[in-house]
Amino acid sequence: MLWIKALHLIFMVTWFAGLFYLPRLFVYHAQSTDKISSERFKVMERKLFYGIMTPGMIATFIFGIWMLLDYAWVLYAGVWWLTIKLTLLGLMVIYHYICGVWLHDFKYDRNSHSHVYYRWMNEVPVIFLVSIIILAVVKPF
Repeated sequence: MLWIKALHLIFMVTWFAGLFYLPRLFVYHAQSTDKISSERFKVMERKLFYGIMTPGMIATFIFGIWMLLDYAWVLYAGVWWLTIKLTLLGLMVIYHYICGVWLHDFKYDRNSHSHVYYRWMNEVPVIFLVSIIILAVVKPF
């Protein structure tokens, strides 16, 4: 079980690395003014989203579900921290999807947000990370 937990954490870190970096790329992309830079950002963003973030998310889910199945009895014991963590996970998936929408907008040169907007959106994963780690380690509820 410790190997499953380790793999879950490794892929969670991979997923978060992408969630932290992609909006930062969007900041720089929104500031770019020349075609060459814009095309370079499109390649970087696509590779990060499809080559690192999404596989990291999928593997996080696989090993997380595996752990849930092994500890299914815990779900019936009124574990509120896990319920809240899974809710935050659902919100993270929505954020991941929104990053994909922004990626698509940049791909077709339809970005409608400023670099400041993406700077703020870059902070959202921090809230998820801190909340989820505290819930999983401290288990306050």
